[in-house]
Amino acid sequence: MRIGELAEATGTTPRALRHYEQAGLIVSERAANGYRLYAPRTAVRVRNIRLLLDTGLTLDDVRVFLSCLDGDVTAAPASDRALEVAAERLAVMDARIAAQLAVRDRLAAALRRARRSRPDLRARQDPGPRQTAEARVRPVA
Repeated sequence: MRIGELAEATGTTPRALRHYEQAGLIVSERAANGYRLYAPRTAVRVRNIRLLLDTGLTLDDVRVFLSCLDGDVTAAPASDRALEVAAERLAVMDARIAAQLAVRDRLAAALRRARRSRPDLRARQDPGPRQTAEARVRPVA
């Protein structure tokens, strides 16, 4: 299977496939004309890589899952290291979300103060913050 065929079969781009190959997640052989050739089973691996990336993992994180990328990655029992990586990534996401929510809350408060200082805007409905940042993000246990 050539790179364009693999890209089409997996809903990705040739550029992404070259990136996965450079990262050591997939392999190809070279045809006499220099084209990359992939085994048909590489499509399963690429779909699993995409699935893991879509959950927020990085390519470095995906390396931990190499042993189960050629099958049903969602049904394979997770290794201790895979669970650690997923928990670490979730903690990073939670911290980023909390930081963004704190910025949002500061902006909402500044907007409320600015509207209160303008008599022509006082009548407008002010939704205020929905919740505090701490209430929206649960820490990972």
